[in-house]
Amino acid sequence: MIREAIESDAKAIAEIYNYYIRNTVITFEEEEVSTSHFAERINNIQKSGYSWLVVIENDDIIGYAYASKWNERAAYRNTVEISIYLSHSTTSKGWGTKLYQALFSHLHHKSIHTAIGTITLPNTASIALHEKFGMEKVAHFKEVGYKFGKWLDVGYWQVRLDS
Repeated sequence: MIREAIESDAKAIAEIYNYYIRNTVITFEEEEVSTSHFAERINNIQKSGYSWLVVIENDDIIGYAYASKWNERAAYRNTVEISIYLSHSTTSKGWGTKLYQALFSHLHHKSIHTAIGTITLPNTASIALHEKFGMEKVAHFKEVGYKFGKWLDVGYWQVRLDS
């Protein structure tokens, strides 16, 4: 089941995300994020008119996806950045595709023109998921992040939603 996130989902969402902070370079955050901070993030995204979706399997939240402002300036109001995280034990079961299908449906209804995804490179699985939705690589920034003692590249993928 996929639904909009609610405040009480913040603990499960934090647990999913904090795994990636502790163990991977997928996120550039280095300090774990508290449940209350995630509750605030969810609330801010939804107050801005965007969706924060969770996927539930066997009564457990196993992933989430959301859209947020790509840039604060008014001219960017029809462009969003999208993010998706699945429990590290849930990957390769099709939930990422289902979450993005639901999120993209929400974005179409909100008249969003462009969606942008940011991916730490290399990340074959994330690239494949984004490209499954017609996203194309539009930028590659070399050595812009530093985590776990190494410099990391970032790529940007983009898709027009109103074509």
